Amino acid sequence: MNGAPVHPRPQLTRPVWWSLDGRWDFALDPDGAWTGPDRVSWDRTILVPFAPETRASGVGIEGFFTACWYRRTLPPPPLGPDQRLLLHFGAVDYRAQVWFNGVPVASHEGGYTPFTADVTDALREGEQVVVVRAEDDPLDLAKPRGKQDWQPEAHSIWYPRTSGIWQTVWMEPVPRWRLAAVRWTPSLEYWGIGMHATVAGPSREGMRLRVRLSVDGDVLSDDTYSVTGGEVNRRIAPSDPGVDDYRNDLLWSPSNPTLIDASLELMGPGGEVLDQVGSYTALRAVGVQGDRFLLNGRVQSLRFVLDQGYWPDTGMTPPDGDALRRDVELAKAMGFNGVRKHQKIEDPRYLYWADRLGLMVWEEMPSAYRFTPDSVERLSRQWTEALRRDRSHPCIVAWVPFNESWGVPDLPAIAAQRHYVQALYHLTHTLDPDRPVVGNDGWESTATDVIGIHDYDDDLDRLARRYERPDVLPQLFRHGRPGGRLLTIEGHPHAGQPIMLTEFGGIAVGEACGEDWGYSRCLSADEFGERYRELLAIVRGSELLAGFCYTQFADTYQEANGLLYADRRPKLPLEEIARATRGER
Repeated sequence: MNGAPVHPRPQLTRPVWWSLDGRWDFALDPDGAWTGPDRVSWDRTILVPFAPETRASGVGIEGFFTACWYRRTLPPPPLGPDQRLLLHFGAVDYRAQVWFNGVPVASHEGGYTPFTADVTDALREGEQVVVVRAEDDPLDLAKPRGKQDWQPEAHSIWYPRTSGIWQTVWMEPVPRWRLAAVRWTPSLEYWGIGMHATVAGPSREGMRLRVRLSVDGDVLSDDTYSVTGGEVNRRIAPSDPGVDDYRNDLLWSPSNPTLIDASLELMGPGGEVLDQVGSYTALRAVGVQGDRFLLNGRVQSLRFVLDQGYWPDTGMTPPDGDALRRDVELAKAMGFNGVRKHQKIEDPRYLYWADRLGLMVWEEMPSAYRFTPDSVERLSRQWTEALRRDRSHPCIVAWVPFNESWGVPDLPAIAAQRHYVQALYHLTHTLDPDRPVVGNDGWESTATDVIGIHDYDDDLDRLARRYERPDVLPQLFRHGRPGGRLLTIEGHPHAGQPIMLTEFGGIAVGEACGEDWGYSRCLSADEFGERYRELLAIVRGSELLAGFCYTQFADTYQEANGLLYADRRPKLPLEEIARATRGER
């Protein structure tokens, strides 16, 4: 990154933290037979945080294995008096166990969400040793795995697996009494920010929390609250400027991504500062009204692009800190105001740049592919963890728990599967009542705030007729099957929600080479440019659609239908893509 690296947890930062990325000892455990760190035969090294399947890791393993092991030796940590030491993992796929100096300190299931271990009580004199076991059954279709293939060779729309550590590992010295979490909930109704903060540490009376909100150094509020029962739950209402011209300067949007900086000080009974963290939030509201999507109470047309979030040599992990910012910049440079992060819970630092630079995000849960009691429990728990991690990011404007009926393949016939989708829809609204939820994007909607349609028809005239005017709706919902499926489940008809074309296009460029493919193909860049302009003109000109999401941002392994090559080189000049995306000459 230009200057200091972005904090791996950007909405709860302290000035001191240490990255543990770098060389670790590594061992493959093909059958998962080793039962503890003392049984492991360490025979190579790996570059963390790159998964062992990637070239960047230095391992580049091909084929299936059940488990792998990591070991890192650390110098004595410089802890102050009464401090604790936390060990953080951004993401480990899929089931992780952690030992610190031989002491078990953490276990976690779920390949896309973070976890933390307090290792203070396991510290010893001299060097410290961290050991991680990552178990990732390659054939398990009941776990949330997203686009990770279950066949030895990547096929169709699925990609190579990601096992083990694939996001940053870091350590943090923290006070005994500290802020453990902060959640922000903006509201334009009362022109304020809801804040919920939780405090970790032994029970203690008389603590207070000072919260200072500012924009570009101008203080909006500076208040102190009592900590009760280990938490603070308050509405912070800065002075309302009243006039829209001044209000709009404070509202977050892709064209004006104003962030509100937050400084929080936890104070003891005598006024002493126990902990201090930095955070940020924004004033903005999202929702639906009739058949349109709203941002800050105004109709917002969504110009989205589907983003798989893979890189050629590093898989789901960005090759460096700049790559996440660059992807946000590229999406905006191509004229899009948002992305649908597809089948991946993205690194929090991507969301930070989307917040800061102004890019809306739909966050989508990586799918499991079997419907069993075990898969229901696992996906529900891990989706809850993702919501907890990301619900304070202003850039996120919708949640997508299911895609194309993956994991619920018999929705029209089996009531239990419909109840599952409905349950996740309502659970998401329970945990975050302030954003729309797209229950099952693509088709077979049974509970949703937006009807998402996936339609890769390459006949432009037919596509135009299908979506040109609202009066085609009866035909579209009764008989139209763009993906071979009905758009809504019987008994759950369209109730006036906004309709979006959330996957379309997918055009590959050039002669087919090897196993690369697209949903359609143009033989030259000129032909592709003309086709893209015609296609986007049809979609933008539809009176029926509230927005669109083009497939896709960049080529991804064999799926060569991106606007960019896999290394992020554009297939057309960025300005040309942007003009077509926005409908400019």
